[in-house]
Amino acid sequence: MKFKKLLVLASVTAMLGSAVAGCSGANNQGEAGGGAAGDKNAPAQEIRTNLSAEPPALDSSIATTNPTFTILNAVNEGLYRLDAEGKAQPALAKELPKISPDGLVYTITLRDGLKWADGSALTAQDFVWAYQRTLDPATKAKYASMLAWIKGGDALNKAKPEELEAKKAALGIKAVDEKTLEITLERPVAFFTDQLAMPLFFPQKADFVTKQGDKNGADADKVIGAGPFKLEKWDHEQQLVMVKNDNYWDAANVKLNKVTVNIVKDPNTALNMFETNQVDLTELRGEQSKMFQGKPELAIKKEFVTAYIMFHNSKNPAFANAKVRQALGMAIDRKAYNEVVLGGSSIPSTGLVPGTVLDGNKQEFRKTAGDTQTAFDVAKAKALLAEGLKELNMTALPKFKLTSDDTETSKKTIEFIQAQWKQNLGVDVDGEPLPFALRVKNMQENNFDALIALWGADYNDPMTFLDMWVSDNKSFNYVQYNSKAYDDLVKAADKEVDLAKRAQTLAEAEKLLMADAPIYPLYFRTKPYAKNPSVDGLILPSMSKEWELRWVSLK
Repeated sequence: MKFKKLLVLASVTAMLGSAVAGCSGANNQGEAGGGAAGDKNAPAQEIRTNLSAEPPALDSSIATTNPTFTILNAVNEGLYRLDAEGKAQPALAKELPKISPDGLVYTITLRDGLKWADGSALTAQDFVWAYQRTLDPATKAKYASMLAWIKGGDALNKAKPEELEAKKAALGIKAVDEKTLEITLERPVAFFTDQLAMPLFFPQKADFVTKQGDKNGADADKVIGAGPFKLEKWDHEQQLVMVKNDNYWDAANVKLNKVTVNIVKDPNTALNMFETNQVDLTELRGEQSKMFQGKPELAIKKEFVTAYIMFHNSKNPAFANAKVRQALGMAIDRKAYNEVVLGGSSIPSTGLVPGTVLDGNKQEFRKTAGDTQTAFDVAKAKALLAEGLKELNMTALPKFKLTSDDTETSKKTIEFIQAQWKQNLGVDVDGEPLPFALRVKNMQENNFDALIALWGADYNDPMTFLDMWVSDNKSFNYVQYNSKAYDDLVKAADKEVDLAKRAQTLAEAEKLLMADAPIYPLYFRTKPYAKNPSVDGLILPSMSKEWELRWVSLK
C-alpha cells in the first residue's frame, strides 16, 4: 500500500459527503469558539461524534487504520492538509513546495513560530527525526515503503544495526535550517505533495516519543501533536475527548472548542444517540440510511475504499488453489449482499480498485480496466470448487474460520457469506467476529484462514491498491500471494513514464490478480452519515480519515 492504510482495516478499509471550505482558513474572520462576542444565544462550539472502532496507538510511524489516522489528523498536522476537494493546502508549511525541474528535490519552508501543543518549538529537525524513526527497521512501520520513495529510504529500512546511523545520515531529508526542509526522492512521484498531508509524514517530538518508548501514543498523556486539537482524555473502548490547541499556528480560525468521540460498535445505539441529540454526527449502517432519504441530515461520503475477503494461502491447504478461491468468491451474490446487509448504500465491486479512482492518466481506472472480477455464478462456482479439490486430492474443503470485526454490520456480513457458501456450495464455515484491534493484530500476524478486510486509498491512483499484493511486500501482503507475473506487471508500471502505457499495465495487473483470487472484493464503499444540519464546514474525505474537523463550526 503505501499509505496504505488498511482500513481493513478496516482495515482495513467512501474501510471513506458533505464538504465545505478548505485550506488555511485565512479568509475566516472572527474569534474562535462561540458566536459573536457577548451573544449568549450563540451555539456552543462543541461537536460530538461516534467511531465504530477504538483506534490503536496514536503513533504516526506505526499507524495503519482509519480510526487512528482520523484522530492523528485532528491532534497533529503535516506540512500540508487536504481541503474539501482533496487538494493539498499549506499547513505547517508556509507555502507549497519548490520542486526541482527533474521532480526529485522538494524545498519546503515552515511557518514562523510553530509550536507543539506543550508550547515548545517545532522545527524542521522534527520532520527529519520522524522520517528516520519510521524507516528504522526496529520501528517495524507497515507504511515504511512510502517513505522509501525518499532517496536512501529503502537502504535505511533494510539497514543492519551497525549501518543504521550512516544510513540515517545519508537519507534524503535534511534540515537546512530550523525552518527549511529539503527532501530528495529516488524518482519523481507526481502525488508526493499530497502524500505529505498524511499522518505517516507528520513531525514527531523526539524527546517526548523517546520517553514514552513502546507506550508512545497509547494513552492521552502519551500523545503530543501540533494540530488544531489536543487529546485531553482517552477512556479506552469508550470515549476520546479533544480540546482546542491554543498553540496551533492558526488557532484564531479554529472554531471548535471541544470534540467528543464515542466508541460505539452497535449501529442501533449509535443512531439512537443521534436521534436523542447525544451526538451531532454518526455513520449510518444497513437500512438506517433509508430513514434519512431526502432529509437535510443525510450526508454521503464518497470513499476510495474496497472491502474484500482475503484467503490465506498457507493457513488452509485448499486456499493454495486458485480455483477453490475463485469458487468461494463467485458463490457470493454481491448485489444481494449490498441490499440485504448494507441497505443498498454501497456499490457491488467489479474489480479491486474503486470506480472513482483515477488511472494516473486522467481517466477513471474502472473505465480503463473494465470489469475484471467474475460475476456471481453458482453453477460455475460449483464446477470450479470440484475441479480445485480434485487437483488437491481432497474430497471436501478443510474446516476454516471466516474472521471479521465484531460490529453489527460485520457480524451480518459473516452470517450472509456463511449462508451463501452453505446454500450455493454446501460449505460450512465458522464465523469469528473479533474486536477491531484484535482483528487487525491477527491479520498483521497472519493468524487467520479467511478474513474480511477493507482497504482505503492512500492516494488517488490504482497503485495504492495493487502494490500491496506483490510477493515482497511484507507489510500488507497478508495472504502471502506470490506471482512473478503479477510482480513483473506492478513493478513495470512503477517504473513506466508513459502514463497511458502505465495505466494499461496496471489494468493487466488487476485482471491477473482477480483471476488468481488471493483476495475477492465485495463492494466499493459509499458511507452515509446522519449529520446535525447546524454543523458547518465538515469534510468527509474520500481517503484515509472518517472526517476532517479543522474547519468545522456550529451555526
